[in-house]
Amino acid sequence: MSSSAEQLEVFQEHRGRMFGIAYRMLGLAVEADEVLQDAWLRWQSVDHRSVKEPGAFLAKTVTNLCLNQLTSARARRETYVGEWLPEPILTGGKLDDLGPLDEVAQRESVSFALLTLLEKLTPAERAAYVLREAFAYSHREVAELIGTTEANARQLHSRARKRVGADRESRPVDPGQWRALVERFLAAAQLGDIGGLETMLAAEVVSRADSGGKVNAARNPVIGRDRVARYLIGVLERFGAGILPYFGHANGAPAIVAVGPDGVRAVVFLTFDGDELTSLELAMNPDKLSRVDEQLSRIGGVSGLGW
Repeated sequence: MSSSAEQLEVFQEHRGRMFGIAYRMLGLAVEADEVLQDAWLRWQSVDHRSVKEPGAFLAKTVTNLCLNQLTSARARRETYVGEWLPEPILTGGKLDDLGPLDEVAQRESVSFALLTLLEKLTPAERAAYVLREAFAYSHREVAELIGTTEANARQLHSRARKRVGADRESRPVDPGQWRALVERFLAAAQLGDIGGLETMLAAEVVSRADSGGKVNAARNPVIGRDRVARYLIGVLERFGAGILPYFGHANGAPAIVAVGPDGVRAVVFLTFDGDELTSLELAMNPDKLSRVDEQLSRIGGVSGLGW
């Protein structure tokens, strides 16, 4: 491979998979983009005559860059202001940033809940889990990508599955039922109907907001039916003016995109068990919403969200 054009063509051919690996490992699209920039520089400098399988070489490059990034990210997140949540990405319709999400396994591998749970894993466990579960690499291939033995790769994957599986929540609500429940929830919240809101909340419902200290939001989880109901109504009364909720899809699941006069203010994930709301996750850090704003402009604004 001699020309820059040929190098770029090969890199672009594998770009989707590289971004998919990086985003799932880091939970941040902005950092995944940075990893791909570093991978491109390394791809340009390598002797391509020695690269027998470009896809494997690029996947290994991205994986190792992410492992290095995760080590420093852990230190940064210890000083992060308030709750840390992944960066949301709009999906569905014309938006293909995360590639095809036609299968349940594909959607689950980028779900907001799973990306949050993956934060509990060590960098090596996370790499093994992502490569095996999301991209179906064999244990031997995972070992080659992260630089370990096949036996250790198998063990890392097993530990990761146990740790993630113990905390996974079932999602029995179909999209139509989810929307109907959310419409009831929004109506009660906007009317300030604490009683009506409480009837929809599970006893141990949890609300988490990621603001990075840059917008007004609770810095710790709010837990319990009464506390969450009063917290949400208080937030809407104080800060809800001019903000409109729209139904959309993010990370392969239905979500609320809250939009104000100056752009997206939050992406909200609501999880139900039957007809009870068990958790709310509010991505509100403006730094983590710039890609969503860019995606909306790409599809013509909120009218392009679809449903």
